[in-house]
Amino acid sequence: MSHFHRLTPLALALGLLVGSPALQAAPEPVAAPVENAKAPLPLDELRTFAEVMDRIKSAYVEPVDDKTLLENAIKGMLSNLDPHSAYLEPEDFAELQESTSGEFGGLGIEVGMEDSFLKVVSPIDDTPASRAGIQPGDLIVKIDGQPTKGLSLMEAVDKMRGKAGSKINLTLLREGGQPFDVELTRAVIKVKSVKSQLLDDGYGLVRISQFQINTGEEVGKALAKLRKDNNGKLRGIVLDLRNNPGGVLQAAVEVTDHFLKKGLIVYTEGRIANSELRFNADPADASEGVPLVVLINGGSASASEIVAGALQDHKRGVLMGTDSFGKGSVQTVLPLNNDRALKLTTALYYTPKGRSIQAQGIVPDIEVARAKLTREQDGESIKEADLAGHLGNGNGGADKPSGKKSEKPARPQDDDYQLSQALNLLKGLSVTRGD
Repeated sequence: MSHFHRLTPLALALGLLVGSPALQAAPEPVAAPVENAKAPLPLDELRTFAEVMDRIKSAYVEPVDDKTLLENAIKGMLSNLDPHSAYLEPEDFAELQESTSGEFGGLGIEVGMEDSFLKVVSPIDDTPASRAGIQPGDLIVKIDGQPTKGLSLMEAVDKMRGKAGSKINLTLLREGGQPFDVELTRAVIKVKSVKSQLLDDGYGLVRISQFQINTGEEVGKALAKLRKDNNGKLRGIVLDLRNNPGGVLQAAVEVTDHFLKKGLIVYTEGRIANSELRFNADPADASEGVPLVVLINGGSASASEIVAGALQDHKRGVLMGTDSFGKGSVQTVLPLNNDRALKLTTALYYTPKGRSIQAQGIVPDIEVARAKLTREQDGESIKEADLAGHLGNGNGGADKPSGKKSEKPARPQDDDYQLSQALNLLKGLSVTRGD
């Protein structure tokens, strides 16, 4: 039997390869927990179940066959455990498998259920959802005019998936506001996991939009390129994990390992075979120990929280932003007969110091809320260079009259308050180190 370890919320995000799980072969079939192996069947509850089923068959307004009733009972059994466990019928199971290896039409958004409402966990960079301005925490109250309340997570995902190029209308509700409509055009979701660039002389940005199989290797290459582009030396790095919904466990471990030389990165605890795992750092350090600021927010989930929690516990970097999402559970896909499967929560993740991420998330060391930078324009004033007959510059430099403004290309931090604050902190850390 094979199973998937997953880090991201159930919604495979409308056609994205979010959280492509690492396929792992179990050495033997996963068995029921030992403590329940010989537990007697709850006869009273089974009699109640049989009676309810019989009453529905005889009294419901329309005939319902036994297969439908039993499948509905199984779905209810799974959906009432937690928001991420589910019963996968053949079509759902096939879509799950496709999402781990293929690409198809979607919106580029990770969603989950909260109090029967469909809630956005995170939009993914460079997708229809992110370009439309959808934000973490938005509630999707209608899909093409049809209310989402009462839909299961898989049903909602099915409605939002579709052929690339087709249009869909979402009605969103944002905290403190009124419902509003957003029309999106589905696209083939191809998410680039890692982006990097220099923010300033000696200071680099590494942005991870999700954790894919090769993300660890890509981060290593990004760090090497940043160093090369800055004459072989970096003075500080911003690791941006905002709106990153998670992904592959091994990738999260590899990324963290690029910033640590030793120690525990993450461990899991559960009840079934192979659910207790421990991952440790190796002595190599691709970051070369330069000052590090990690940006997180409410859209940083699962694998992002593993990385942030480990770096925080080891005091390797300063976490900045807002509280993360709080998804610290492991889902395992257990195949059944007839092309069906259970997607079951089987373990919890813990940071090196034993903190459970689940339902709490990671709290940043420095809270910096999302804000918009605005620049005040200086009033027009007369300068020396405007005066008739003024003397030239003593070193032969060009005049700078009041109307002449230096032309500088736009930088990422110019319109991103959190990133701007992270860069300012890095520069302060660099000064204290004497770099």
